[in-house]
Amino acid sequence: MKRLGITGGIGSGKSYIADLLRNELHVPVYDCDARAKCLNEEDPQIRQALTELVGPEVYRDGRLVKPVLAAYLFQDESHAAQVNAIVHPAVHRDFLRWEQGQDAGLVALESAILYESGFHRFMDKVLFVRASEPLRIRRAMERDSASREQIEQRIRMQRAQDFESQADYVIDNEDTSRSDLIFQLEKIVWEIDWYL
Repeated sequence: MKRLGITGGIGSGKSYIADLLRNELHVPVYDCDARAKCLNEEDPQIRQALTELVGPEVYRDGRLVKPVLAAYLFQDESHAAQVNAIVHPAVHRDFLRWEQGQDAGLVALESAILYESGFHRFMDKVLFVRASEPLRIRRAMERDSASREQIEQRIRMQRAQDFESQADYVIDNEDTSRSDLIFQLEKIVWEIDWYL
């Protein structure tokens, strides 16, 4: 089974590209962000480790208290690395379990932090989704009901564009038609299937 990593900056349209892969080309796609949110509440190892690291107030009634975790993360730069060291291995284990249940020659993994998490090392190829910063800001503001300042801060923190040159494929998701995006994805899937 071959693996394609999908990444790109906030508002670039990673999820849209992942949906096209899933729905039009029938490639199973693992959504790291969605699964991490579930695992933060469901995985007993994560719960125990976060409770030991942050304190018992990080969970209330079995649910992660996001403001408590956020406050911990912003206290010190090293805290993000500590939390990631707990969450990323659990997500990787979950992905491997999910992958075993797929009946496909190719699976994809969507992650905004594919390189930062180290997940790119487990992929055969990486697809970077690109869009201009003004468009990304507008999309993210609409999607998240967030202010321009909040989105610009996330963009600065994410620095996804730093990894574009490391990707095997780049799709420009600016004003590209749905049919053209599908055509580009078909070509990528064919190349992976043919060459790997």
